[in-house]
Amino acid sequence: MNWGGFEGLLNGVNKYSTAFGRIWLSLVFIFRLLVYVVATEKVWSDDHKDFDCNTLQPGCTNVCFDHFFPVSHIRLWALQLILVTCPSLLVIMHVAYREAKAQRRRDAGGDSYRCTYPPGKKRGGLWWTYLLSLIFKASVDVVFLYIFYRFYENYSLPRLVKCELQPCPNVVDCFISRPTEKTIFTLFMVVTTCLCVVLNLVEAAYLIGKRCRERLLLSSHQSHRH
Repeated sequence: MNWGGFEGLLNGVNKYSTAFGRIWLSLVFIFRLLVYVVATEKVWSDDHKDFDCNTLQPGCTNVCFDHFFPVSHIRLWALQLILVTCPSLLVIMHVAYREAKAQRRRDAGGDSYRCTYPPGKKRGGLWWTYLLSLIFKASVDVVFLYIFYRFYENYSLPRLVKCELQPCPNVVDCFISRPTEKTIFTLFMVVTTCLCVVLNLVEAAYLIGKRCRERLLLSSHQSHRH
């Protein structure tokens, strides 16, 4: 996909997003995706190669590395970013479907056709699609925060780990490559993920509050008319 088409898709999402949604999109694509592509892949490129243990026992280093790094940070982040951005694609597909349907009605109705949904407004099924996408994105980020916390306690990487798994002959010392730098990037990604969760929840609460307020105003107006 070329950048022009990608920009068009993002503009389609922004047209139906609130201010919170546009901030979320900036956080994801600038502070998460861009940092992931530019920096984190290089930081973790030597995680296995420079994982040194003070033993020459064949297989010991590989077993210890697999124990302390069951899943690589960058692979987890890649999966997280894919799952987080998928709901936005569903919103884009829903918007495209709605606009295509409106275009068919315009072609069939000619000048007498009046659009049921104002451009840029979330109504009907699109409102539910957008709300569910927010809940799904927040849930995905929370689940991955929990996974990272369970795999890497306190989201930090120690300089030295002790391993006594087979086929290691005894307790061996293993050293992680650039643990401070990796911890800093991990905390940065954790903080940006937390901000994205907060933005998603705030936007969901805003949409629900706005819909409840509109319903109350509508019912109040109808009661006054009667």
